[in-house]
Amino acid sequence: MDIYKDLIKKAAQIRREVIDIVYRSGAGHVGGSLSETDILVALYYKILNIDPQNPEWPERDRFILSKGHSVDAYYCVLADRGFFDKNELLTYSQFGSKLIGHPNRQVPGVEMNTGALGHGLSIGVGMALAAKMDHKNYRVFVLMGDGELAEGSVWEAAMAASHYRLDNLVAIVDRNSLQISGKTEDVMALEPLQEKWKSFGWKVSVINGHDIPSICDALSEDKKVAGVPSMVIAETVKGKGVSFMENDPKWHHGVMSEEEYRKACAELDRMLEVLS
Repeated sequence: MDIYKDLIKKAAQIRREVIDIVYRSGAGHVGGSLSETDILVALYYKILNIDPQNPEWPERDRFILSKGHSVDAYYCVLADRGFFDKNELLTYSQFGSKLIGHPNRQVPGVEMNTGALGHGLSIGVGMALAAKMDHKNYRVFVLMGDGELAEGSVWEAAMAASHYRLDNLVAIVDRNSLQISGKTEDVMALEPLQEKWKSFGWKVSVINGHDIPSICDALSEDKKVAGVPSMVIAETVKGKGVSFMENDPKWHHGVMSEEEYRKACAELDRMLEVLS
């Protein structure tokens, strides 16, 4: 249980760092970064077989952040895991920095440039198929946004993954039910989401995307079904951890005032004190 307590505290620390880099730069997608933080922490501190000192290690698991605009939490996690110096976070979104507003291959640990939505799962299918062809044991994880599922290319990739029996592929949907222009169900309805993925031949689980033990359990290799790709629908809250950001589409791409920044920091600092 102690490891989960440490991971919950780690997630609070990452959220605090996200708030810092977004406020300092005056840019970023803070809402989606806060909703995905627990998923990234579970992946990078418990699930992924990786070596930050050797990011191109051929046997490593692969991770693709398909919802590339939510890169703020991703950079904070990669820095905290030691893929690059934490001081580089101070350059986020500044001229000349490699830490630009979407993941790119200049950043150690980033597998693929992403940002144009709907491409990550197709790339993941290719990587997982390559592992099968090369008789490698690594797994491929792809994190998508729920608004991203409106892209038709996602469903072409879903069909291919099932056709090629890619049981080494795990897709995760950050199901916070909001996108930049409002509720996903108003913009382009997704439900019944679980049944749609099942109809494409995937093993589907639905979890609380802020419950780290549940996330780790759903992503563990023990849950794999031979010959079947896995989909984890992680139900989350956009802006999770900062009261005035939660469930408000304004914070998909919002910039904090100084007063809002101080309030967000105070809330997350209190959370860290409770967890210490």
